[in-house]
Amino acid sequence: MWNISEVALQLPTSTASNRLLQPLWDHLYYQHYSQVSSPFFPVLLAFSSYFIFCAPFALLDVLGEKAPLFKYKIQKERRPTVGMMLRTLGTAVYNQLVFVLPAVLITNVVMPAPPLPAVYFLWHMVHHKNPHLYRLIHAIHHDYISPFSWSTQHLSGVELMTVGFWMWTITVFSIWMSVEDHIGYDLPYSPSHLVPFGLLGGAMAHDMHHQKPSSNFAPFFSHWDRLVGTAVTVKRTHKTVEQ
Repeated sequence: MWNISEVALQLPTSTASNRLLQPLWDHLYYQHYSQVSSPFFPVLLAFSSYFIFCAPFALLDVLGEKAPLFKYKIQKERRPTVGMMLRTLGTAVYNQLVFVLPAVLITNVVMPAPPLPAVYFLWHMVHHKNPHLYRLIHAIHHDYISPFSWSTQHLSGVELMTVGFWMWTITVFSIWMSVEDHIGYDLPYSPSHLVPFGLLGGAMAHDMHHQKPSSNFAPFFSHWDRLVGTAVTVKRTHKTVEQ
């Protein structure tokens, strides 16, 4: 019934591993294979990762100026309210229940998953350039010009399904990168500070996209925006954001 390939399970000959997470994966794979092979496991993993990654930053936003990392907040004059957080979290839960779970059922019963390439930059730019696509599909994601963690999945059902369709492979790392783009904090240990030449935009670049929606379309790396002229360079400072 399910679109799952059966494999012969053999316990590893040695439990030693030089990979940090390999023992955990071995335990899940060999002791809980029926659970991790379920088509619902990626959905649960994706949403639980999203919730875990967002929760600490939601707490920082609630604490406001009392938060120990407030000096790194990009738009200090704008703070999400509890109502805004509940609304965006509700949107994420609604999309998972109404769109994602039925899609998982249909995909695994009726057809195999198609191996499509990831072209999110072009998809994103087209939805900003076309007013009808923007209004009908993408506009809800720009309800807030000062993004915060829960706004990561504040999407229309169509966008959630389309982006998930294009991305094909959902990983915990990509979920963290998406959340980090929306947290509204330019943290000193952010991956964007580690990649040279500003090639990884991070929270600063995507925060500017929410302030100026015609710029910085790429979700993570900035080379496509630079090539087509939609990049807006931001100067990192703990006080202001300068162009």
